[in-house]
Amino acid sequence: MINLHDVKAGDTVLVEYEGRTVEGQVLEVNREDKQVCVLTGEQEFWYDLKDLYAIPLNEEQLLRLKFKKDESLSVNSGGEIYVRGPFSVKLHTLDGGPATRLDYRDEHREIKGAITVNQLQNHYHEMTNFHLD
Repeated sequence: MINLHDVKAGDTVLVEYEGRTVEGQVLEVNREDKQVCVLTGEQEFWYDLKDLYAIPLNEEQLLRLKFKKDESLSVNSGGEIYVRGPFSVKLHTLDGGPATRLDYRDEHREIKGAITVNQLQNHYHEMTNFHLD
């Protein structure tokens, strides 16, 4: 299940319907009824929060979002760095646990714990004023 406050229009999430799990894009969020309208393929449908799941952020997802792994920076940084234009994502270990560092020009965010694709999309939008898809 996903937290309602983490979901915004444009986010990529997983939805479960009739035993199948499908990736889709959030079109609208109804906070009163705690439902989210998601477009899967050509069909849009309202889902309850119990049927929505976040996608863990990993190398595969970063590559799908058009990030490129920067081997030269990753070697000396103590983690893996992925770059898309002036924005970078560093997946590393901090205090013995997973952590993510986001950098965009002069703004830096250090996030303890693993994050999800929709959380990265939200941070990216807040930092750059552009949606990440």
